[in-house]
Amino acid sequence: MKIYTKTGDTGTTALFGGKRVSKSDLRIETYGTVDELNAYIGLLRDQSVNSIRKEVLIEIQDRLFTIGSILATEPANTKVKLPALREEDVAFLEKQIDGMEEALPPMRSFVLPGGHQSVSFCHIARTVCRRAERHVIALHAAEPVDTMVIKYLNRLSDYLFVLSRKMAQELGAEETPWKPRM
Repeated sequence: MKIYTKTGDTGTTALFGGKRVSKSDLRIETYGTVDELNAYIGLLRDQSVNSIRKEVLIEIQDRLFTIGSILATEPANTKVKLPALREEDVAFLEKQIDGMEEALPPMRSFVLPGGHQSVSFCHIARTVCRRAERHVIALHAAEPVDTMVIKYLNRLSDYLFVLSRKMAQELGAEETPWKPRM
């Protein structure tokens, strides 16, 4: 199978099921942003500080491929067999969040992103996750999207925030509190 098909040379692409849409379609923008997020999760997985979380991050990447498949399929198309996104997937993230928070000091203010390059990568992943979530919500306003996708991305952004704090702790990086100028 060749990687190039030339079918997209006119600015369209095919959804699962065959329907062709513009590459600027909101559905394409949405699953493209999920793909971007998945690449950032891969970058996080490659950080040595996350070697103990490699399997968790691979699990998240797998779920993001599931979400991409869901988003790349026309809502009315029942002929395409898709992997499922389940409540257990959200519960898995919540369990990871709870485990990390046990060892973290309580938050007393907002934290400025940064402190270490690896932590900054995590904050970038978090903001891309939020953007993906916003795109899914906009798409859902136009046509139905499995609401588990919205729930999962919302919880994933929470996970990434807590992960950034945990990484900062493990790396000995300073968390800089936001002190609003009044």
